[in-house]
Amino acid sequence: MPIKVQSGLPAREKLERENVFTMDENRAMHQDIRPIEVGILNLMPLKEDTELQILRELSNTPLQVDVTFVVVGSHESRNTSSSHLNKFYNTFDEIKEQKFDGFIITGAPVEQLEYEDVDYWEEFEQICEWTKTNVTSTMHLCWGAQAGLYHHYKIPKHKLEEKMFGIFEHKVSNRKIPLVRGFDDYFLAPHSRHTEVRREDIDKVPALTVLAESPEAGVFLLMDATGKKIFVMGHPEYDRVTLHTEYMRDKEKGLDIQLPKNYYVDDDCTVRPNLQWRAHANALYSNWLNYYVYQATPYEYTAVQPKKRKQQ
Repeated sequence: MPIKVQSGLPAREKLERENVFTMDENRAMHQDIRPIEVGILNLMPLKEDTELQILRELSNTPLQVDVTFVVVGSHESRNTSSSHLNKFYNTFDEIKEQKFDGFIITGAPVEQLEYEDVDYWEEFEQICEWTKTNVTSTMHLCWGAQAGLYHHYKIPKHKLEEKMFGIFEHKVSNRKIPLVRGFDDYFLAPHSRHTEVRREDIDKVPALTVLAESPEAGVFLLMDATGKKIFVMGHPEYDRVTLHTEYMRDKEKGLDIQLPKNYYVDDDCTVRPNLQWRAHANALYSNWLNYYVYQATPYEYTAVQPKKRKQQ
């Protein structure tokens, strides 16, 4: 089934070139089907890139997914045009009366700041509290995962001596959990972060279960006992060249950046990197939508409040 997106969203054309089936609101109105309502709080600076990456992952399911993009109102984006945000995004205040089947909170380039020093931290905490009552299941990514663990469980983050940057191998530690159904024993996933959450701190919270981790990159995937809160420490949604783009950007800025590990063939940054993690990323998002969003949500749940849309 397709991803339902707003007319004119630039990511839609790119997805269709990849043979990903999308539809706009006009066509969706003629579908006699109850779509899955998914909100995406996009905290990444290059929002259009993140839109494409996450929509690509949400497309690998037989379910119809209706996406609402959300931004915090307490922060001004400097890397995405105001016209794009005004046309395709809602602020949290505009959607906080709605119910969602699923909600995704992305990473953000603020991990080296203390949580309380992030200019939208108060609003972030309000959103985390809101998800407890208005969302069936929330997936937190990278900084969004670290911040979510801190808000919900007071689990601290720790600065790394060197950026965790590259493609790392992870081992599935609990195969009976539906979130990792279909995973191989070992799988690859991208990381790009300066901080970490440690296993010993997670183990102090009985409600949390670690599902996959790496001896080098640490914990990758964990969830609470109910499946309402899922935390992903890396970036499974990244496309083939995202790490390359980050590496070249930091290199051009003169930053002390190392080659992303296990990424380039023979560590040659002039060679197109292999895409090695897409299948498990697809499985992760499909399992989340199926077992923790679709099957866990009453039919009437998202009909409690009328849905608001940006006017085209």
